[in-house]
Amino acid sequence: MKDLKISTLESSKSPSETLKNHETDPFTSTIILLRSIWCTLWLSFLTMVDVSLRKAGREVISPRVKLWAQRLLDYADVKYAIHYEKPWSIEPGRRYVLMSNHRSYFDIPLVLAAIPGTVRMIGKQELFKVPIWGQGMIAAEFVPIDRNDPKNSMKSLTRAKELMEHGVLIWLAPEGTRSPDGKIQPLRKGGFLLARQTDAVIIPIGLRGTETVMSPSGFKINAGKHLSVHVGTPVDTAFLSRSEKRELPLRITEDLKKLSGETA
Repeated sequence: MKDLKISTLESSKSPSETLKNHETDPFTSTIILLRSIWCTLWLSFLTMVDVSLRKAGREVISPRVKLWAQRLLDYADVKYAIHYEKPWSIEPGRRYVLMSNHRSYFDIPLVLAAIPGTVRMIGKQELFKVPIWGQGMIAAEFVPIDRNDPKNSMKSLTRAKELMEHGVLIWLAPEGTRSPDGKIQPLRKGGFLLARQTDAVIIPIGLRGTETVMSPSGFKINAGKHLSVHVGTPVDTAFLSRSEKRELPLRITEDLKKLSGETA
C-alpha cells in the first residue's frame, strides 16, 4: 500500500476541470478489463476456498483485499493522492463508519487501497449475485444489503455492528447508487442509523476522478488517470446532541459536496 502523507485539501475543482479527458483505445481497455476480471475471480476463488477450509482468517484475507484493490488500480495505471482535512488515526476500541460519494465502480478499489485499516464495504445485494466474486466478497466479510427489504436491511446492519466490534471499519456510499452526473444525490438513512446506534465516528470521504476511469453508465476503462481521495474531519456521534444527530444527513451531505469538489 502506498505511504500516506497528510496534506491540506486542494482547490475544489471538479475532475472534469482538473483531469485530461483522454480516451484509452478499445483494445487496451478490453485487456485491462479482462485482467481485472481474472484477478477478481482468482482471488475471490482463493478466498472462498481458504475460508471454507478454515485455513484463513482476517489476518490473511485483509491483505488480500488490499492486494486486489491495488492490482486493479495498477492494471489501469491509476495514480492517486490522499489529502487529509485534519490529521486522523484509528483509535483502538472505537467504531468507524466511512461515508463517501459514489461515481464509479472504481470507487471500490480506490477506497480499499487508500484507506488504512481493515475496511469492509456494505454493498447493494446485486453485486453479491455475481458468480464467484459475490461468494468471494461474502467470504471476505463484505456485507450485502437489500435496501428494498427493511427486515433484510436490519440484518445487514446487525452484521456490520458485529464486524465493528472486532475493529473493522465499515464503508458505505450513502447515496445508494452511482451518481449519473457526479453530483451528490440524497443520502439514505441506514448508515446514519448504524453510526448512531454504535456511537461511531463518521469519516466523510470525497472521491475525485473515478468516473474518468470508468463512467457510471459503462464498463470501458480509461487508463493513466490521476485520482484523489479527500478525507474530511471525523464526526464523533457519541458527543452529538439529539438535534445534531437528526441533522447528520445534512451535515455529511455538505461535507461530501465539498470533499468531492462539487462545492467550494
